[in-house]
Amino acid sequence: MKHACPEAMLFDLDGTLFQTETLLLPAYDSAFEQLNREGTYTKGTPPKELILSSLGMLLEHIWARVLPDADEQVRRRADELLLREQVEGLKRGDGVFYPGVEQTLRTLHAKGVKLFVASNGLEQYVKDVIRLKGLGELFTGLYSAGEYETRSKVDLVKILLERHDIKSAWMVGDRSSDVEAGKNNGLPVVGCKYAQFGKDSELEGADMIITDFAKLLELVE
Repeated sequence: MKHACPEAMLFDLDGTLFQTETLLLPAYDSAFEQLNREGTYTKGTPPKELILSSLGMLLEHIWARVLPDADEQVRRRADELLLREQVEGLKRGDGVFYPGVEQTLRTLHAKGVKLFVASNGLEQYVKDVIRLKGLGELFTGLYSAGEYETRSKVDLVKILLERHDIKSAWMVGDRSSDVEAGKNNGLPVVGCKYAQFGKDSELEGADMIITDFAKLLELVE
């Protein structure tokens, strides 16, 4: 079923636009090697499944799951190193978008849809992924929990909508936090079911489901 094209689309980043593991996993290994070398954390690299299944959460919740036995100082250092390694990786050309993302975004932009990112990630990470991958000119704004210090994506999306005076928008994402952010702000939600980071129940309540990013174009008139 086709729907009227909204004024704006708000996209989650990790697991929705960006195939995060293609950048994250090499950076994760490097960060823990460095933590071990400097003696900050010497218990080895926690299972990668822990961080992959935590994507979309706020950073403090991610590190509480990945390093439950470490104190705040160790978690902050791990966070710092992981960001550094991911930025270095981006500069080397690591990391890819999901198939169809770039072309679909370019088509939506050409139709006059305002494009935004709304992510629970760090400001530098979110901006660098979009900028260093060459899609910066397509987006009206890049919103992150890191920059706006929001406690939930609901608040982040509310700030974005108010700041740009947006009357109609869709929330597009792969996690329950995206569904919640859309629903609590009165937006239709498109659930992306191709990353497989979350539980099967993640997208309960989404208005539309896509299993391929390019299918987004089929939903709009």
